[in-house]
Amino acid sequence: MKRKGILIIISGFSGVGKGTLVKRLVEKYDSYALSISATTREPRPGEVDGREYFFLSKEAFENKIKENGLIEYACYCDNYYGTPREYVERQLEDGRDVILEIEIQGAYKVKKQYPDALTLFVMTPDAGELRYRLESRGTESEAVIEKRMQRAAKEALGIKEYEYIVVNDKLEKCVDEVHRIIMAAHNAAHRNMEFIDNIRKELEGGE
Repeated sequence: MKRKGILIIISGFSGVGKGTLVKRLVEKYDSYALSISATTREPRPGEVDGREYFFLSKEAFENKIKENGLIEYACYCDNYYGTPREYVERQLEDGRDVILEIEIQGAYKVKKQYPDALTLFVMTPDAGELRYRLESRGTESEAVIEKRMQRAAKEALGIKEYEYIVVNDKLEKCVDEVHRIIMAAHNAAHRNMEFIDNIRKELEGGE
């Protein structure tokens, strides 16, 4: 029986390293596809349509919204960003596990549409480590870092809605742990009902 891919939602606090985690996961294992977002912003130097983003006109993007062609979308700084439904579902049908790296609010929206999606929340070992990683970037003021810490405190209230939490302490260890969780999820009974029904029918026919 052909294995269908799993939609995987990965969220985490700003600065937790989820982007690096996802990138390494895709590099290390060939069974994953990272969802490519659509956007109306102009491509930056070196960006390629269909690789970093699907670059669309505002009209084309809004048509996708009307046609329910996006799993989720939002507008930031006068530009739209969203997850194309067709791309994700095609990858899933081809048996690839599709990773959506999105925030908690977006995760809620996706989970309502895809109840079978696997949800993981990435954390640091403690709050002190999270602050250290934010400060180590060297790109944000102390005021911005404080806002991110406050936001993380609010987001922490929603972690209980996720199926798994993963502590990103050592990158390679975390990557392998996430991979093991996803592989185990493929064996969950509710994801193999067709197989179970076929076995049951064979057993009944053999009596």
